[in-house]
Amino acid sequence: MTMPQAAPPADPAARARQPLVVVDDVVKHFPLPGRLSGSRQRVHSVDGVTFTIAPGEVLGLVGESGCGKSTLARAMLGLTPVDSGRVLFDGTDVARARGSQRKELRRSMQLVFQDPFAALDPRMRLGTSLDAPLAQHGLGTREERHRRIVEVLGHVGLDESFLGRRPRECSGGQLQRIVVARALLLRPRLLICDEPTSALDASVRAQILNLLMELKDELDLTLLMISHDLRVVRHVCDRVAVMYLGEIVEVATRDELFESPAHPYTRALLAASMADERLPATEEPGPRTPYSALRGEPPSPVHPPAGCRLHPRCPQARDRCRTEEPMLVPGTPGHLAACHYPYT
Repeated sequence: MTMPQAAPPADPAARARQPLVVVDDVVKHFPLPGRLSGSRQRVHSVDGVTFTIAPGEVLGLVGESGCGKSTLARAMLGLTPVDSGRVLFDGTDVARARGSQRKELRRSMQLVFQDPFAALDPRMRLGTSLDAPLAQHGLGTREERHRRIVEVLGHVGLDESFLGRRPRECSGGQLQRIVVARALLLRPRLLICDEPTSALDASVRAQILNLLMELKDELDLTLLMISHDLRVVRHVCDRVAVMYLGEIVEVATRDELFESPAHPYTRALLAASMADERLPATEEPGPRTPYSALRGEPPSPVHPPAGCRLHPRCPQARDRCRTEEPMLVPGTPGHLAACHYPYT
């Protein structure tokens, strides 16, 4: 069999006008484990999330740990079944795809894991790990697969000598390049990067981010960049979606979000980003005006608050926020916020 080729769009102009990815009102709850599993208590991991990603776009998805970002990513890839809603990739319902259609979807959407050490079998040589996805899809002869692997290693700045190494013989930055290379082997159109630099030393984070941006342009990729670090998002993303306790609370272009954040949670993230001196910035994040910090800790996702889920922590909360759930609606063109009193 021949190696996978990137399929040219039948109508490039029409395809450019349509979203590549549509996440439509996706809900995913998990029953509590153990002796409470028979109860009706469930973790509200993802609760009615909707957004789109255009071809060639880099969309950032940000929020605190535990807000549902990784669960949403797995749902988009079809690795976690959703309770309701749907994910469309180039018009195809990911959950309903079967047979060859499902196999093609798996080639077209790939995931870059957070921890490169955990993403690779420590007992397996890197050449074997890289060959596995091609062999699993029955693509090419052994020689053809080897040529493809060497070609992709060149894209990420590594050479053929790495194929004989085991993960312990590489640095964290080299392993993350290997993980990126493995994701690219099947020529995907969408790359989901789940905190791709958080497990790396500060000195190599910018290198990996710059590499992803170079590959995005070189290979015509669409990216979903999941991060809790707004400095990373500002460096690489075109638009940003902000997630809190299973819901999207703000969506805007990068410049709009950093220059005029509408939601109190986004403003609190900006304040935390500006105060965090442990992470080296590639650019200065956001406006110079300090924003109010949130009070306390996030509520339990098992019992999310009524009304606006941020209201127990929000310094601007009013009576309406405690009883009425805000909808994600536009304030300015292309800038959505789920807040009763945005920009206050």
